Amino acid sequence: MADMEKAVNRIEAAINSGEKVMIYGDYDVDGTTAVVVVYSFFKKHHPNIEYYIPDRYLEGYGISTQGIDYAAANGFALIIALDCGIKSVDKIAYANTLGVDFIICDHHTPGAQLPTAVAVLDPKRADCSYPFKELSGCGIGFKLVQAFAEKNGLPFEDVRCYFDLVAVSIACDIVPIVGENRVLAYFGLLKLNTDPCIGLKTLMGVAGKTINYTISDIVFLLGPRINAAGRIDDAKHAVELLIASTEDAAQIKGDLINIKNTERKGHDLQITDEALGMIAGDEVLINRKSTVVFNENWHKGVIGIVASRLTEKYYRPTVVLTRSNGHVAGSARSVLGYDLYEALCGCSDLLIQFGGHKYAAGLTMHPDNVEAFADRFEEVVSASITAEQLVQQIQIDAELRLSQVEPKFFRILNQFAPFGPENMSPVFLTKNVYVSGNAGLVGTNHIKMKVMQEDSAVFDCIAFGQGEQLEQIKKDVPLDICYTIEENIWRERRSIQLNIRGIRLQS
Repeated sequence: MADMEKAVNRIEAAINSGEKVMIYGDYDVDGTTAVVVVYSFFKKHHPNIEYYIPDRYLEGYGISTQGIDYAAANGFALIIALDCGIKSVDKIAYANTLGVDFIICDHHTPGAQLPTAVAVLDPKRADCSYPFKELSGCGIGFKLVQAFAEKNGLPFEDVRCYFDLVAVSIACDIVPIVGENRVLAYFGLLKLNTDPCIGLKTLMGVAGKTINYTISDIVFLLGPRINAAGRIDDAKHAVELLIASTEDAAQIKGDLINIKNTERKGHDLQITDEALGMIAGDEVLINRKSTVVFNENWHKGVIGIVASRLTEKYYRPTVVLTRSNGHVAGSARSVLGYDLYEALCGCSDLLIQFGGHKYAAGLTMHPDNVEAFADRFEEVVSASITAEQLVQQIQIDAELRLSQVEPKFFRILNQFAPFGPENMSPVFLTKNVYVSGNAGLVGTNHIKMKVMQEDSAVFDCIAFGQGEQLEQIKKDVPLDICYTIEENIWRERRSIQLNIRGIRLQS
């Protein structure tokens, strides 16, 4: 990886001369897990080390002037920045004037100019020949730790112990689970399910599931709780949980984070309802190919979640904006195949800063630019998005009869796991199935039912978020279903379950 040798040499120099080192990370899951990995590893080799997580509301995303000033005032000679910094050209230049060195470990797309740091680790650099370009931010931190260990003759066990944290970052940052990420996710899940670190073990208990975690379980059970710390309160609580060395200390932080997650859910539901109401009541917004909504009173910590909810509802590129520190901050989400980051590049003159990926991004602008941004974003999206990208589709991999869904087939299918972006769990279509017994609603809006064909066993099915389909499901009327195949574990009994993605009543 470009600059890796420079990074390792600078860290060795800091250790040898006893310099104070700061591990600086973003406040989301990827950033906090990255801080935990790098801080925990180097703490074993260098006592003069601390971590720093910027305040989401007071400092905003990425490298902050406040963070640099804190480092300079407290004698830190080196900052290792994780999951941020690739576009912080001005901030790094400022740090250089104060005699504070930076090593940047980032995985976001660089701008035209790289920061003048001691080392810039980012496989997306145009001049970086590292063969895998899609590592998470924590993954970049892990490679730094691995490189240091390799150069200094440390056993691989010293870095392998962080696989579970790397897997959590891969799952929650929605990076492609192919290539090196698939390897890291596989071994990370293995560790999470057999020997998780104390913090993750505690969080799994708080989440109500302690075994057989999948990538999906991490995304829906662990990720929101880790994120809730920074969204509602302070992301340092998440770091303190994940570096905890005793179960008692971890339990205190785990319980606190769980409370913050419950609070986060309340904000999430309220703001989503308000945003949906704004769109439904505005003909212009309804008929656009993009969504931009703004309310200065919305909680900044949950606007990313709300953007995802709006994208699910209207299925188009979406930006949710709120007031923050005199500016307007936003979170953006995209639809399958549409490059959101490129769309924001077309609005860059209206933005103070922005950054992110193809499908998710963050941005900041002056309040006066909100209306102009909404119009420009719509203009850019309308000119570049296809009609197909605006229609949510279920991509079917193969057609099966239910008699083919047997344990051996499921075992072979599972060899393709872990599933996730760019390696999604295969979706199958089966026609002419019949409901066995009664279909019913469970939870808020989910359908639970059993289906069969004349030559098959009876299969349990769950259809999440499809409660409105219940009325059309009749016992003697054939259905076409598309689904993924998963294992359901209930009281130590294992069975194959169909996770229904779509239901079509035969005409």
